[in-house]
Amino acid sequence: MAYDGNSGTGAILSDSGHILQVETPSGKNAEYENFPVGSILLPARLRPHVATFYAFARTIDDIADSPDLTAGEKTERLEGFERELRNAEGRPGYDKATRMAASLSETGVSDIHCRNLIRYCLQDATKKRYATWQEVIDYCMLSAAPVGRYLIDLHGGSSAGYGSSDALCNALQVINHLQDFGDDYRTLDRIYLPADWMAESGVNVEELGKDRTSERLRVVIDKCLTEIEALMRDARQLPGHINHPRLRLEAAVIVRLADRLAWQLSRKDPLAARVKLTKPEAAMCAMRGLAGGLFLSR
Repeated sequence: MAYDGNSGTGAILSDSGHILQVETPSGKNAEYENFPVGSILLPARLRPHVATFYAFARTIDDIADSPDLTAGEKTERLEGFERELRNAEGRPGYDKATRMAASLSETGVSDIHCRNLIRYCLQDATKKRYATWQEVIDYCMLSAAPVGRYLIDLHGGSSAGYGSSDALCNALQVINHLQDFGDDYRTLDRIYLPADWMAESGVNVEELGKDRTSERLRVVIDKCLTEIEALMRDARQLPGHINHPRLRLEAAVIVRLADRLAWQLSRKDPLAARVKLTKPEAAMCAMRGLAGGLFLSR
């Protein structure tokens, strides 16, 4: 076997010349996310490290979400990423982990955040239902909170630890679940809505595959939004806790984006069309967030 360095997709060439993919690119990129990735608000010297982190996270997430791989195949590849992250041996097909390991070594940030992301991807490979809201939050603590924690560590820390960052990242993750629950169910048979809330409301699983949200399902969505608002009350404190002034501005913008997306979800049907912000709405959130962040910086 040999590494195909020109493919850019983490491919391995077999002895017969056939390309065996390790990565499974979904086509999703930074524009798909609910938050700016490596934006100009962040210091230029750190943006390449943020880009490396995002590429690593995107790659393992795509493997976990691939409809073409078995749970065993996903697990094998994800464990390969963890081995490469720990050992940085330059294993063919795992270049995103090799680069991530080099970035962590250069910046002095712990690899725990990346390893937790791998843990959530391993969980996604086998777990398709979540019994309670607490189970959903436990999942978010692996799938979302590590992103904020990595950024805080990369930018010199926070005066109040990770709590408000966890709240913001977990809120964003649940918002993403509400945006995509129909597609998650139809394509991956994966449901992140709490099963006990669905049962209490009388929701049948098949309702998640419809093109309109039923009144019963709307009750579950609204319960999730109530919990998101509770998280956001803590998350809105985050900008004031962050030590680095430029990350503080970034956080202030993301808080505004999260608030606006939650507001949209309270008024729109996520099964009828994916709920997302228009460019003017996102720009308005950015301006308001920057204004608030600059005030905190004075």
